[in-house]
Amino acid sequence: MPWTPAHVDPRLLRAFLAVAEELHFTRAATRLYVAQQALSRDVRRLEQELGAELFVRTTRQVTLTADGARLVPYARQVLAAQDELLAAFRQARPLLVDLNSPGLGTGRRVLHRARELAPEQELMARYESGLTGAAGELLAGRLDVSFGRFAGLDRALRAGLGHQLVRYEPMAVVLPEDHRLASLAEVPVDALKGEAVYAGAGNPRTPEWTDLARRLFEGRDIEVAAPAPMAVGEEEFERVMGRTRNPILAVVDFPAMRRTVLRPLVKPVPLSPVSLVWRKGLVHPGFDALRRAAVEIGTAEGWLRRPVDGWIPAMDVDMLKT
Repeated sequence: MPWTPAHVDPRLLRAFLAVAEELHFTRAATRLYVAQQALSRDVRRLEQELGAELFVRTTRQVTLTADGARLVPYARQVLAAQDELLAAFRQARPLLVDLNSPGLGTGRRVLHRARELAPEQELMARYESGLTGAAGELLAGRLDVSFGRFAGLDRALRAGLGHQLVRYEPMAVVLPEDHRLASLAEVPVDALKGEAVYAGAGNPRTPEWTDLARRLFEGRDIEVAAPAPMAVGEEEFERVMGRTRNPILAVVDFPAMRRTVLRPLVKPVPLSPVSLVWRKGLVHPGFDALRRAAVEIGTAEGWLRRPVDGWIPAMDVDMLKT
């Protein structure tokens, strides 16, 4: 009795069809906004599930086998039916997108471009302060998408989430306008020696940011400042930071604060790896637009280019490789 698969994931069929139409794995991967390695893995998995070779691959070309050509019309029928089903629910609800805090540029720019790409969809901004705080809401289904340092999440949280690296965001420091380093155009990291720098310590919503600071400051005689009172809103944050007068670890597009200056950090250039993060299994046309917007802006502005002296934690490097 011949073996037949009990189930075929439509995602695998979509990967197959992209390669079948492009006859080129790199172009197909670009079309689907996935890594070529992941695309090849999906095609191999489909071949294993069907028990058939679908492509002949050489160093110069990709061609369909007879079984591959036979699968094309069936794959199109299945995906058309899936698209029809999803279309019936596309207007059901808005996509809830967490931007962490008002004024931060990366997530806001991606969201604005996604609204241009999918004007018929409702994409609503939310502000959960940090990725750890947002992760619980994502897993509970009360939020759809967030931005932040994925490697800094607890492993148990990461297990239920997907992510797409969006940007290596250069980091900066916010200084009181009369601080000893305020006159510098750029602040070398080692110039903060002896300082206590605020990085959200004690805030249960942002431990991934505090962890990033500790890894950057390790061995440099720079302290993470003690927890400050939880401040909600820009005005309260300004007031609390004005009282402590601690430098604040930030990113280069951090919103302006009164009586302070923002200076990029250099030697090395510390980078905050910002990912688009979502609940696994999320299906929404607004989500597709967000992913396209992130790739479009990132490609145009070199968001994923790391400077020669760029720094990110080793754990983030290892996770991004996988």
